[in-house]
Amino acid sequence: MARFSAGALTTPGSTLLPILSIYAAAGSGCTVRAVGISNNTSSAVNLKLVRLSSTGTQGAGLTEAKHNANSAAAACTVFNTHAANPGLGDDLGYRWSLGAAVGAGVIETFGDTGLVISAGTANGIGIIVESGTGQACEAYFVFDE
Repeated sequence: MARFSAGALTTPGSTLLPILSIYAAAGSGCTVRAVGISNNTSSAVNLKLVRLSSTGTQGAGLTEAKHNANSAAAACTVFNTHAANPGLGDDLGYRWSLGAAVGAGVIETFGDTGLVISAGTANGIGIIVESGTGQACEAYFVFDE
């Protein structure tokens, strides 16, 4: 199993627009192992993790970095802030309240089973604003295929 990561400086997003998302490929899924998020502003922000059931209009595709240089390229894709709402699926129960300071952040890991995303290009996981006003954040996903 190969490990990858991808991240970016996001734009604020909203309760409907993920600030960062990861989607499976048509023929293969992936397992999210970790999420990292830090505030890039001096305003607090509340975020949560949800399943995504459609793509909406995804933001810029990011480059998925191979943790082992000998691995094949990643099939799953990570995207920056969405421009149009994807379908929001299950609330995964993870919540983060990032303080009103640049650098306030969290790293969340998902144990030995991770968060599995089934094969299919409409299947994903996203970080969205739980409530209030979104803020620009630095965020990343670590995942296995």
